[in-house]
Amino acid sequence: MSSFILAIDQGTTSSRAILFDRNFNAVAVSQQEFEQFFPRSGWVEHDPEEIWTTTVATCRDVLTQAGVSSQQIAGIGITNQRETTVIWDKETGEPIHRAIVWQDRRTSALCTELKQQGHEERVSAKTGLLLDPYFSGTKAAWILDNVEGARQKAEAGKLAFGTVDCFLLWRLTGGRVHATDATNASRTLLYNIHEGCWDRELLELIRVPENMLPEVRDCAAYFGETLPEFFGGPVKIAGIAGDQQAALIGQACFEPGMIKSTYGTGCFAILNTGDQPVVSKNRLLTTIGYQLNGRVIYGLEGSIFIAGAAVQWLRDSLGIIQKASEAGKLAGMADDNQAVYLVPAFTGLGAPYWDADSRGAMFGLTRNTGPAEFARAALEAVCYQTRDLQEAMQGDWTAPGDIRTVLRVDGGMVASNWTMQFLADIINAPVDRPQVLETTALGAAYLAGLQVGFYPAPEEFSASWKLETRFSPSLDEQEREKKYAGWQDAVRRTLSRY
Repeated sequence: MSSFILAIDQGTTSSRAILFDRNFNAVAVSQQEFEQFFPRSGWVEHDPEEIWTTTVATCRDVLTQAGVSSQQIAGIGITNQRETTVIWDKETGEPIHRAIVWQDRRTSALCTELKQQGHEERVSAKTGLLLDPYFSGTKAAWILDNVEGARQKAEAGKLAFGTVDCFLLWRLTGGRVHATDATNASRTLLYNIHEGCWDRELLELIRVPENMLPEVRDCAAYFGETLPEFFGGPVKIAGIAGDQQAALIGQACFEPGMIKSTYGTGCFAILNTGDQPVVSKNRLLTTIGYQLNGRVIYGLEGSIFIAGAAVQWLRDSLGIIQKASEAGKLAGMADDNQAVYLVPAFTGLGAPYWDADSRGAMFGLTRNTGPAEFARAALEAVCYQTRDLQEAMQGDWTAPGDIRTVLRVDGGMVASNWTMQFLADIINAPVDRPQVLETTALGAAYLAGLQVGFYPAPEEFSASWKLETRFSPSLDEQEREKKYAGWQDAVRRTLSRY
């Protein structure tokens, strides 16, 4: 009898595999980092083959760790870095270019051109998104226009487009299945989130041939089986969701008004708005939260491009910490009399500013500013950006009494008590850290388990959510607003249109 669900969590800096049992416990974990490529300023790429090999290797590793065979796996759930774009040859399965990562800004000029032509309002009405290089569609168009012969091959039906989940699914099934789920499709600028289909008008506008596109299915659905040689036998693939939507599910945010915020390489907050899409007046994104049994649940999302990546910057570029876990302790040693602000616009600013051309800056430096103040500024920046999102959401979500005042958090950064306490202080609301921090992988596992009958209905799953620590605000209101005003001033000075 099958006893486990295998979750593939393919992220921006590493591939991970986690084996979950029937009680939602992680019984084995494997992780492998892979190389980041930065060919030019603002460009970010991955090697799809390295994504593939690290994914398969980590899956095999967790099976070995747990002493589990493929016959004991009820299903596989896949969650992935969203918007990262891969185009491959349908005959050979070989990518024709490196994957262009969600952080990449190379299509900024194209997005600006489309805005100037007056297309953004129409695009937003159909997709819930803004015309920004963050999303997949313009990345796909760039590859077709910059790889010799690619556009001709695409128009001849010889190339396949997909986000990372789609590429992994193709490879795992030996090219038998070219499909994705509604959450990943909703991040492409090509998918009509109201009609639930690829939009031909948008495909023509962005110049992506329809024959390249995958079939779109529910998040919990049958996506085929893996080839036997990968894991010693065929395994059903039964769930897919983009990483932030998977975290929404893993945090059991099934009720309208519930909010989760994930702190990984970037930070992404999603507010469940139920079966009605909410059009943002504050430059947030209207997106698909999840789709089950053909029913779409929408979300209001704020995307911050740099969160944990700021800690990596402290470690890898500045060398002021050896491990990411040291940042909180170092921040706690900072001089309280210094008001140092880091605006981490290393790849532009996301919501609610959407300024692709702004670049990072630090303000308030003095002769006494040192590593501790740099660390504190980096961690505080993530919290200030979260408040930016919270303020925008409160302006958009007008359902009386529905919005929850508690923020559920997950991701690598939430292990820092110092950061979570400052987050609670600056947003003036409780911050709940769950016992299971692997919520993104858990969400993918839950979708697969739901599809194959391994896990219960959402209501019962919600009841299993357990709190580890609640961080309650304790900062004086006057001090809170003074700090936040300083942040807002720093952002204003950083914007490219300042």
